[in-house]
Amino acid sequence: MTIPAEPLRIGVLGAARIADQALVGPARATGHRLVAVAARDRSRAEAFAAEHDVERVLDSYADVIADPGVEVVYNPLANGLHGPWNLAALAAGKHVLTEKPSASNTEEAVEVQDAAGKAGTVFMEAFHYLFHPVTRRLHELLESGELGELRHVETLVAIPAPPAQDPRWSLSLAGGALMDLGCYGLHAQRMLAPWAGGAPTLLGARGGGREGAPEVDEWLDADLAFPGGATGSARCHMDHGELRMTCRIVGSRGEATAMNFVLPQRDDRVVVRTPAGERTEQLGKRSSYMYQLEALAAHVRGRAALPLDAQDAVATMRLIDDCYRGAGFAPRPRTEL
Repeated sequence: MTIPAEPLRIGVLGAARIADQALVGPARATGHRLVAVAARDRSRAEAFAAEHDVERVLDSYADVIADPGVEVVYNPLANGLHGPWNLAALAAGKHVLTEKPSASNTEEAVEVQDAAGKAGTVFMEAFHYLFHPVTRRLHELLESGELGELRHVETLVAIPAPPAQDPRWSLSLAGGALMDLGCYGLHAQRMLAPWAGGAPTLLGARGGGREGAPEVDEWLDADLAFPGGATGSARCHMDHGELRMTCRIVGSRGEATAMNFVLPQRDDRVVVRTPAGERTEQLGKRSSYMYQLEALAAHVRGRAALPLDAQDAVATMRLIDDCYRGAGFAPRPRTEL
């Protein structure tokens, strides 16, 4: 894609670490403007703006949303703050790029979907992996018939433990391994619907709570079934010995494994095994976040369709809630501002 004639004017909620790789670098590389930022601590926002050439620092998230110079709001806040601030941004008529999930639970995600429909603006969860050639190649291998009919898919998304005080361990902020990590695996499996007779449903789930916070899942495994007969295994773990983010697709004629489908910029290999032999394809280490921002800009400027919207976000959130209930957890509570 080419850089749009008119750059996006982006406002950032908070000074989260993920914003560095997920937005700042891609915006700088693709010519988009970071026009405003606010954080709970203004000094953090000032430091963020100075480091990343953000045009102005505002006093509050609400000020960013109200700023007439902001057309796209990027929401990288803690999970529990996604829903409330997504709703606020949509009510203000802004386009929204939100970190996943879009809300704390299905009920709130439906409210966000309704708000997006009323606003008539673009709403997108940041499932950046979907835009990278690694994921596109997995889909091409199914579409071409080289792997045959889809029989089974396995996703594993695991990381070493975040610090004890990290909001990802907070129930009140909608934390947990499934919310932070497992959503990628569930979404990736949902995206296989065109080759599986439809979207997957939950067969069963198991999980384990965090020591000292038993309502927050440290790990969760889900078994899925597709209408066409294929099965799925979606596993996530937020206190694992190493970072692992694999997606293995098994067909009737062969299989393919993406070695890091979530962050292919770290490992862009797709290993394909068929009766003809084994080969490793390398699809490029250009950031998945770059592809994502380009896709968003092309859509906002009316030049291309977008595979992610608020309806897709609701479908993913509904599957997340099903997995929580299946594993003996409650869906995450919503956070009131």
